Amino acid sequence: MKLVNITKSLIVSALWLLAITAGFASSHREAPLIADDPLADNCDLYAFRSPDNPNTITIIATYVPLQLPQGGPNYYSFGENIRYEIHIDNDASKPGDEIVFRFTFHQSNEDPSTFFNIRLGKQNLKTTYTLERSIDGGATFQVIVQNGTVPPPNIGPRSIESGAGLGATYASLMSSAITTATSGEKVFCGTTDDPFFVDLGGIFDLGDAPRQNGTPRDGVACLNVSTIAIQIPIATLLKSGAPAVPTTILDPDYVIGVWASASRQQIRTLSSSSNPTYSGPWIQVSRLGMPLTNEAVIPIGSKDFWNAITPYDELADNTLDGYFYNPELALYMDDSQFGGAVPAFAPLRIQRNSLQAFDFGNGHDGLYGLKGNPALAGTALDDAVFGTLLLPGPGKPRSVDLWPIFHTGVPNVRPYQLATGKNGNPLAAGKPFINNFLPNGGDMLRLNMAVPVTDRQDPKFSPLGIINAAVLGLTDPAYNQNTSIQFIPNMDGFPNGRRLEDDVTRIELQAVAGAALAAIGLWYDDYTVGGANPVTSKLLGVLTYTTGVENNDRPFTNGFPFVAMPASGTGGCGGTIVTATNDIFPGGNGLGFSQKPVLMKNYPNPFSTQTTFEFLVHQPTNIMVRVFDAQGKYVATAYSGFQQEGEFKYTWNTGDLRPGLYFANLYDGNGNLLQSGKLMKPE
Repeated sequence: MKLVNITKSLIVSALWLLAITAGFASSHREAPLIADDPLADNCDLYAFRSPDNPNTITIIATYVPLQLPQGGPNYYSFGENIRYEIHIDNDASKPGDEIVFRFTFHQSNEDPSTFFNIRLGKQNLKTTYTLERSIDGGATFQVIVQNGTVPPPNIGPRSIESGAGLGATYASLMSSAITTATSGEKVFCGTTDDPFFVDLGGIFDLGDAPRQNGTPRDGVACLNVSTIAIQIPIATLLKSGAPAVPTTILDPDYVIGVWASASRQQIRTLSSSSNPTYSGPWIQVSRLGMPLTNEAVIPIGSKDFWNAITPYDELADNTLDGYFYNPELALYMDDSQFGGAVPAFAPLRIQRNSLQAFDFGNGHDGLYGLKGNPALAGTALDDAVFGTLLLPGPGKPRSVDLWPIFHTGVPNVRPYQLATGKNGNPLAAGKPFINNFLPNGGDMLRLNMAVPVTDRQDPKFSPLGIINAAVLGLTDPAYNQNTSIQFIPNMDGFPNGRRLEDDVTRIELQAVAGAALAAIGLWYDDYTVGGANPVTSKLLGVLTYTTGVENNDRPFTNGFPFVAMPASGTGGCGGTIVTATNDIFPGGNGLGFSQKPVLMKNYPNPFSTQTTFEFLVHQPTNIMVRVFDAQGKYVATAYSGFQQEGEFKYTWNTGDLRPGLYFANLYDGNGNLLQSGKLMKPE
């Protein structure tokens, strides 16, 4: 604890000495001090098995939030005198990291005679980088990329494409910046579209998501970030002694923990006659593992402290655990607390009387009442299995679900298996669906590298990640007929790592509302023990909840580095893609329940010259389907008309539609957005 407090003091002193000019408000600016140092601010972290090369893992760390594409003449890039690091833990028996990738950046001015950033083939803020790798926990580092290329900002077509500029396409600049390290990793560093999507205005307006008045909008649409992407062979990331081929798709030896950080030297000295100088030890000023932890779980008074410590300090210190055992957000999902004050969260209600026995409300005991009960023998909650790690004491109800999701990962040990096959007993063995248990540190993205990739074109691919895998494992006859380990689509999704497409805001809110508890058989209060169907109204309310923004504003690419090209300083934003669905399955094949008057699906998709929309109308209403392109620009109205209750189909002829990615938005007669789906017309 003493070392942690010293570290905290150092970071506070260092950041005040740095006196960096503040940017504008954003969810990415998650702590008071780091908000004054945008160049060192972690934005997001992603880790997933690469769909283009399943023998590798892609890790993406973004920094420098909310970059205006037109923010010249001094466009944002990575900062000098900062260490950007990606940390990997692959062995719970050893303290700390096993592998560290360290990036440092350097800027040069090729043409001091102009105020333009790019002119006549030269850049006045040209950025390069050095990448070092440590495979001994940070004791030693070896350079694996020297003078790596960072593409310039996407200023506009004259600066990038014309003869007066660089005479190249921006896509070619990004492609040529991808390099292979001497140790085999594929690397990209540069400005990209911010891959995160969230209605910032709604969320931070006291939880008004989906907005009760007004239209949801992606608060980071048309804004850029500085991105580090690295594709690493799984063989490099495996812990010592792990089998070269996994024993199962949930092999515990294939679990890694990933976190990213930024560090500065302690002292910055300003001079009137020369450039600033830097000295002293390197101090961590920002870190990131799981999304939204420091933003939406840790209270403002502890945010700077959280940024200053490592995940290993966090687990050892344990002063922050209480915010996971009794999360603030759960208070707004509980009618006995402040649930009525946040009407947007009305579908999200935690279990206060699950199975008429267990109360997971803040301050209550959850499953602690079973402590010492023989029924816990052999489960993860048994003191003889993991000690008191997951059932530490009374008054900590979410120690069994939220805390392990964020702090240890979830083991493939009873009761952490789907309710499929449990016959009503949540402590019994069920259908395995996750194992990313690595109890060696606090907040990290934990990923089981043995889990296969879900094809992004698979009709069952879902941005709801593990939530969707759980629903399929409970309800789909292809997966709910036995309790064997079986690949279920989206088992490779958040919180088992994090894919770019994963709707992490929605998933985490559903998790706070108890979705993980329900998945393992701790059903919602409106289910009576012995009842025929645990898919109750309260469970469906949680599963069909949406924030109103469910897609990135730009489509992701199919190959490394997977992120979208950055917005241009002279390009139009093209509006904001707003999507809201009430059905957790792509194509509308949900749990057979709707809180909206209409459900929609379409086929074929992808399509060539036509696609058919199929509607299920629960009450007479006007229907309109409007189509938008990937930049959010209106393209066409595919269907508009009044329909009585029932099912009907409509075929839309698309011969004049250009190949590309589109979104079809379904509206009712009052203009309410009911559902959105992706449409693909291939070349």
